[in-house]
Amino acid sequence: MTVEPSTDDYEISSDPARMDLDRIHGWLSTDAYWALGRSRETVETAARGSVNLGAFTGDGSQVAYARVVTDHATFAWLCDVYVDRGHRGRGLGRRLAEAVVARLRPLGLGRVLLATQDAHEVYARVGFVPVTDPERLMVLGADSRRPRPAAP
Repeated sequence: MTVEPSTDDYEISSDPARMDLDRIHGWLSTDAYWALGRSRETVETAARGSVNLGAFTGDGSQVAYARVVTDHATFAWLCDVYVDRGHRGRGLGRRLAEAVVARLRPLGLGRVLLATQDAHEVYARVGFVPVTDPERLMVLGADSRRPRPAAP
């Protein structure tokens, strides 16, 4: 567990016990374009298998979330970054991204990926760059936006 010291009214923590999964589920399933309709069970299962970071107010209320899927040796995927609408514009997305980078740096990972539709500048500020070889990346699943071949 890590706790980032705060210079404002927010604290960043990776303590799994502090993650408000009901609130996270509400954000993701109703307001995050990439996770609309995601079930509470799926949110909980994903969180259990991931490194989770949250931003918390002084009274302990969670106001932002980020999830990292990693093998802790070679690869990580930063996903499900969400800042409550009432707390946006205060740098929490950047602070979460910085905390993720700090948490992963000691692991010496070969690659940390993320996908974003509209927050490229937030991630660029902490060192993320566009993939230089996108033709090497492939996807399997619903996000591929291509029809799946019919099963034999």
